[in-house]
Amino acid sequence: MINMKLRIMLVKVFGSAVIGINAIIITVEVSIEVGVQFFLVGLPDSAIRESQQRIETALREVGYKLPGKKIVINMAPADIKKVGSAYDLTIAIGILAASEQIRQDKIDKYVIMGELSLDGNICPIRGALPIVIEAKRKGFKGVILPKANAEEAAVVTGVDVYGVKNIIEVINFFDGIESIKATTINIVEKFEQQAHDYRYDFSEVKGQYSIKRALEVAAAGGHNILMIGSPGSGKTMLAKRLPSILPPLTLEEALETTKIHSVAGQLSSKQSLVTLRPFRSPHHTISDAGLVGGGSFPQPGEISLSHNGVLFLDELPEFRRSALEVMRQPLEDNVVTITRAKQSICFPANFMLVAAMNPCPCGYYNHPEVNCTCQPGTVHKYLNKISGPLLDRIDIQIEVIPVPFKELSTMDNGEKSSSIRNRVMKAREIQNQRFKTTKGIHSNSGLTPKLIETYCALDNESLNLLRHSMEKLNLSARAYYRIIKVARTIADLDNSDKIQSFHLSEAINYRSLDRDTWGN
Repeated sequence: MINMKLRIMLVKVFGSAVIGINAIIITVEVSIEVGVQFFLVGLPDSAIRESQQRIETALREVGYKLPGKKIVINMAPADIKKVGSAYDLTIAIGILAASEQIRQDKIDKYVIMGELSLDGNICPIRGALPIVIEAKRKGFKGVILPKANAEEAAVVTGVDVYGVKNIIEVINFFDGIESIKATTINIVEKFEQQAHDYRYDFSEVKGQYSIKRALEVAAAGGHNILMIGSPGSGKTMLAKRLPSILPPLTLEEALETTKIHSVAGQLSSKQSLVTLRPFRSPHHTISDAGLVGGGSFPQPGEISLSHNGVLFLDELPEFRRSALEVMRQPLEDNVVTITRAKQSICFPANFMLVAAMNPCPCGYYNHPEVNCTCQPGTVHKYLNKISGPLLDRIDIQIEVIPVPFKELSTMDNGEKSSSIRNRVMKAREIQNQRFKTTKGIHSNSGLTPKLIETYCALDNESLNLLRHSMEKLNLSARAYYRIIKVARTIADLDNSDKIQSFHLSEAINYRSLDRDTWGN
């Protein structure tokens, strides 16, 4: 009997999986021995299982080959589902190293990710930023990613980021034939350059002084706002300009926002950082999962993509009621939890809700010039499409009246967004000091009944005004705390320690659309 010693080559290459907005390191173990089969294990999805054909063709195009032996590839930890084609480059480099077609002495120092096209080029992936953050945390020397993802990944300092266009660049890098220049950017300089580069400005809005004031109050206190008015009254135009008066993103907020957009594949190849507050405006036909997030492998929805920014829902009553109702918990907790059979994933969802709607199906109820053609009771029925619990979470509800021709035709520009933003930032600084010892609350919109007792004490004159107004206007009980919250913000804008009666009076005007009064 003749004993034959079989030589088995085993190489470990490192990739990464993104779960929620965080990443974990995946070890891709490649074993090559005598045989002819190809095994890929470790809970890969169909896109990963199809990688054999992409890898084989890509390697052939650049002058290498898939060895005609038994290849076993294990993706560890094996109990975590791996999704997508981003492991093509990881597996290909592992096969080349295990078959001794390239050197393997430096491979374990890098996280390698990228999708291969059939000609050997490397296509962009999702989640590059959280991948690099995790690689740095785990002590890797560098990360090799598609060139299109290099800008966003390079915002992380302390780890080398190499952007590559073709697999031959990676092969030559590990063989020492050719070096790759690490991508570097000055993140602070880039952030400061783009932090105020808004496309829209409030100076472009003619008239609408009361609505602009309401949006200023909403921005100062982080209050959700509902605008109701006829078609063409300027609701969308005003909403698009709200991010320009919000306080600029901090660098920490920008990184967190960029992670979400990176995971969702929303960053362009030239965008390294989300420097402006997001403004998301989904169509009313959006599904529940599209709005809140979800899927078999959960991805962030519109409410998470608007994190640290504005979610604008135009034609609010036309949205599915089920889609609107699932927003109730994120509006309270600033986070959305998506639970599946084997895992629960949390996405941040701290956003300002700005909604707009017509006052009735024909759109002309309460219009100063056009008569409403709706049947009696239709206005209330239309508003009832929005549930009480959701309406309860909207602090400011205000009517938008069309701009008269005289104001529309004037050549005078309105107040610039930068001036309004300065007042908003001063009010926010007051709130930051007020809530610096209160966990989870950063603005007046988060005031609880207990905190209202502490920070929103009313004198007798103000209490009498509030009581009289609620009785005369037939305001609902839900309006009580909302009015006080908004009054506290108006007082902050006025740099007043106490809520005065005129602050309260303005806040009461922002509840004119309360369900018990609107349409009567």
